[in-house]
Amino acid sequence: MSVKTALRVIEIIETYAREKRALPLSELARLLDVPVSSCLALIRTLTGLGYLYETGRRQGYYPTGRLLAMAQRIARADPVLDRVYPSLVELRDATKETVVFAKLSQDARVVYLDVLDSPHTIRYAPVAGEFKSIHANSLGKALISLLDEPARAAMLADVEMTRYNERTLTTPAQVEADIGLSRQRGWFMNNGESIADVGAIAWPLTLSGERYAISVGGPIYRIEPRQAEYASILRSACAGLERQA
Repeated sequence: MSVKTALRVIEIIETYAREKRALPLSELARLLDVPVSSCLALIRTLTGLGYLYETGRRQGYYPTGRLLAMAQRIARADPVLDRVYPSLVELRDATKETVVFAKLSQDARVVYLDVLDSPHTIRYAPVAGEFKSIHANSLGKALISLLDEPARAAMLADVEMTRYNERTLTTPAQVEADIGLSRQRGWFMNNGESIADVGAIAWPLTLSGERYAISVGGPIYRIEPRQAEYASILRSACAGLERQA
């Protein structure tokens, strides 16, 4: 029950992030697909703790600034992001594209730890905390390239390789071949393999014994012509971070 309750609280936060408006109790319960009575208990608890407030009688509830303040306090104390953030900013400013910092999760997915948005109006806009499949993601390929061959083969044999479009690599042999090519050219690539119009390049790095990767992504028409240039900047950033470790 406690795990389910914790999940409901996260779902409430994500619902507000998606809806961006005050929500009456009945509508929030409908969006969460839970009984109104269960939703009311959660709302009362979160309101009592100062995370939600009633915008007006029968008008609905909305998060207070407490949630943002707590998130910012947590983010400022992150021991890894505190080290890499300045380099991520420099990389984003140099390429003017979206920069993502990621690692592998325990269930063999890519988890985005931080995202720095491109200043362009048309841009790749992922969110920190997202999970992505390793076979159709530049960061995923970069991360598994650090595994020894038997470990990588076992991982690729175990994951579901969803076909997102005609460019998606769907067999372990295809992914292995792509990793070999990527090592030779100096960057790992996602050329519209998960989202048709989005391209990205990535490179791995190791910090204090842990494996991470950084990517530069955006519309294919901007990324593809400058892959080699961005890859050089990206590899330099990763090497600099590893020297600091």
